[in-house]
Amino acid sequence: MPIVDSHCHVSPIWYEPVETLLHQMDRAGVEKAILIQMMGQSDNSYQAECLRRFPGRFASVVIVDANRPDAIQTLGRLAEEGASGVRLTPATRSPGDDPLAIWRAAARLGLSVSCGGNHDAFTADSFSDLVQALPDVTIVVEHLAAVNHPDGDPSHVEARSRAFDLARFPNVYIKIHGLGEFCRRAMPVRGPFPFERPIPRLLERAYEAFGPRRMMWGSDYPPVSGREGYTNALRLTMAELANKSAEDRDWIFGGTALKVFPVR
Repeated sequence: MPIVDSHCHVSPIWYEPVETLLHQMDRAGVEKAILIQMMGQSDNSYQAECLRRFPGRFASVVIVDANRPDAIQTLGRLAEEGASGVRLTPATRSPGDDPLAIWRAAARLGLSVSCGGNHDAFTADSFSDLVQALPDVTIVVEHLAAVNHPDGDPSHVEARSRAFDLARFPNVYIKIHGLGEFCRRAMPVRGPFPFERPIPRLLERAYEAFGPRRMMWGSDYPPVSGREGYTNALRLTMAELANKSAEDRDWIFGGTALKVFPVR
């Protein structure tokens, strides 16, 4: 099973161009990646270009402005152009009579939803009500159900864990990322493990809740470069899950992402 990075950002105007990502992928032995549109950007033309230039290496998860009257038509066009998913927040709602119209459109178009937010948004009753109302929509909770920076507050770690209760819905998946998202860097920094121990048991709790077929690793490139770095985000996460079976690790580090966000 190829290693697949389920969460990367590329752009010529913010972050880094796709060639820089490809260098990191090749260096780390990552064969394919899912391009996730950054928040605040609904021009998805660069990601479409990346798919055309590098066939077989990328899938594209797009963003549309759900408040626009042509949002559903735009999403349909993007799906025809090769998008594999759409990025929404737990609070995204459509104007008009059906606030879940954009979510239902994703289901009709066969697009999975990569969902970004914090643990408060993911544990809100309004979000679990949405998930329950949309059993045909595959929803992937990003960043272990929280923001992508280390957080040593025990109450916040526990709040993240409460969000794992969304695993009761079979259409909900979760992304795990590098340890630098939830572990504190040891000072002074020493190898081979640069984080303070003990580390929060978030990876193990995610595994217990969702299982390997509903978990996917993603680097969060290039923000990960300001934490432990691309290769370490893969290497150290793999090491923490080394006690799982080879089959389970194949799903977590490749199979699940390819199932949810097909690389065409």
